[in-house]
Amino acid sequence: MTEQHPATSVAVLGTGIMGSGMARNLARSGLEVRAWNRTRSKAEPLSHDGVRVTDTPAEAVDGADVVLTILYDGAVALETMRQAAPALRPGTAWAQATTAGLEALESLTAFAREKDLVLIDSPVLGTKQPAENGQLLVLAAGPNPVRPVVWPVFDAIGSRTVWVGDSAEGAAATRLKLVLNSWVLNVTHATAEAAALAKGLGVDWQGFLDAVEGGPLDNGYMRAKSAQVLRGDLEPSFATKTAEKDARLIVQAGERAGVRLDLAAAGAERFRRAIEAGHGDEDMVASYFASFDGEAP
Repeated sequence: MTEQHPATSVAVLGTGIMGSGMARNLARSGLEVRAWNRTRSKAEPLSHDGVRVTDTPAEAVDGADVVLTILYDGAVALETMRQAAPALRPGTAWAQATTAGLEALESLTAFAREKDLVLIDSPVLGTKQPAENGQLLVLAAGPNPVRPVVWPVFDAIGSRTVWVGDSAEGAAATRLKLVLNSWVLNVTHATAEAAALAKGLGVDWQGFLDAVEGGPLDNGYMRAKSAQVLRGDLEPSFATKTAEKDARLIVQAGERAGVRLDLAAAGAERFRRAIEAGHGDEDMVASYFASFDGEAP
């Protein structure tokens, strides 16, 4: 593959919590943006930001320099790209940002080979606000010649891009994302459980915060997430049902590597119980509710 010019147009497939912010920032950066979402009404507000909303994935990718997928999981990403296939040009750069897991990435890589696409394994680290502010961390693995093509895309959606490999086939970016997510999800559960225990024991949470303030156990993320629980604000920056999916991908990756991940497995179960209690579309700190058999106090 020879050196390519930077992209001027991008198709965004998936405009949920993350994809909508990403599409807006791409349009604001001056790129021509077309977007598709399974539920079109969720994508429609993007038209006010200069994004052309399409009816089908094929319509979105037609003529695009870069296709960006940011969907629920690897299976949905593959299904969507198959729908887009009639309009995909050989050699098109495909920035695959969905947290797909190792097994699904193998299927996505095979599809890219079949359609002669240049796949960049490019999951992102961050939630709703960083996506809206263009402050995501992009983890990327792909061949050197395609990097100038996707640079305007990654620059628009992220504050930093870390290249961790020169081929998507090694899943270097996905493997790093799974490790990062294992940490984020475990910290989320630790925060939720400590807050639940404080409630159960009648301990003022502010007393806990005062006790750890300024020390090595203090944590800005913990403070932000616990504040959400205490004020009853569970507007999702990352939904519980998506966190459960990611937790199970982490467990599966560990199994493939011969690594037992007890916390990740228990965390997936906590998320499942929270979803069962009606908190699937709320922020993942709704893990808090998994600590109570009945209605949370």
